[in-house]
Amino acid sequence: MKEKSYRSFVKGLTWRIVATADTFIITYVITGQIKFAISISFLEVFTKLALYYFHERTWNKTKFGRVTELPEYNI
Repeated sequence: MKEKSYRSFVKGLTWRIVATADTFIITYVITGQIKFAISISFLEVFTKLALYYFHERTWNKTKFGRVTELPEYNI
């Protein structure tokens, strides 16, 4: 089965929401500065979304770990 590129984009976007919240929390806990946490989180959304997209598309092109499913029956 092959995934469409928009699926990779949506998966990356939803993951970024979760991961950015994590980055914000960690940055705030370490620095105690909301402005700094927001600025770091804002920047990493774009960089990591792009990196994830290309990472996902690269993995989609490889056969590593994939198997071809045979039909359940033959006529």
